[in-house]
Amino acid sequence: MRERNQQQEAESAPGCAVPETAAEVLLEGHRATRDRVARSILDHGPSSAADLASRLGLTAAAVRRHLDGLAAAGLVESREQRVYGSRGRGRPAKVFGLTESGRDAFYQAYDQLAADALRWISDAVGGGKAGEEAVAAFARARFGKQGERYLGALEQASADQRTEALAQALSADGYAATVRRVPSAAASNSPAGAQLCQHHCPVAHIAEQFPQLCEAETEFFSQLLGTHVQRLATIAHGDGVCTTYVPASGAASSSAKSRTPGAVPTAGTPLTDPEPASARRNLA
Repeated sequence: MRERNQQQEAESAPGCAVPETAAEVLLEGHRATRDRVARSILDHGPSSAADLASRLGLTAAAVRRHLDGLAAAGLVESREQRVYGSRGRGRPAKVFGLTESGRDAFYQAYDQLAADALRWISDAVGGGKAGEEAVAAFARARFGKQGERYLGALEQASADQRTEALAQALSADGYAATVRRVPSAAASNSPAGAQLCQHHCPVAHIAEQFPQLCEAETEFFSQLLGTHVQRLATIAHGDGVCTTYVPASGAASSSAKSRTPGAVPTAGTPLTDPEPASARRNLA
């Protein structure tokens, strides 16, 4: 009994409620509720305490206690929820997203090895512009291999469900992808488009050094979906989620003149010209 009391006192002592390192918080065990909360944020993106409580079957108060612990360990941070369209009265909802340390605690890739390999590819052809093109060629070849697996899934989907089929294929590869349908411009009769959101990127740290990976992925999505797509945000550039706008089938062509900037719901995010047709590779 004495030993049990001493153990309880030690566990309740200041500084024991939250492990010292970020990794320790998430390595307490697969059944740890705090791990489940962090994993839910990873899979679904920035979430409110109410959303997390609903998904995990917990009370909002319990979720907030775990969020406080995760925040103290530097794994999550709070922010105002981004609202599309008009916002009602009252204070904006607070959501919690993973920090860079939080993502690292979940996924420890061989970042240095991968970075060294890509740098060797670049240096092997002389660096500079030639090196950038060599890395881009590698990235396209890598996504081309993925395309062979993804094409089957997309061919089974109807035209208006291809984005969802792509999200499912990406999720199977660890990208925790979801799709959010978004309305077209108020003055337009064109159908709604979609935002393809990747809440996790296994190669985010490498993409920070080699943006060709993100560029090749955008081309890859365009080829698979058969339409011009617009990358709005990337985890590699500090955003919380990799977000790609996909116009509705038949609503937009790859021509910059035919695009409707108002169809993209992210305020202040301009559309850029698409990649030249000569820069695209056919997956077939």
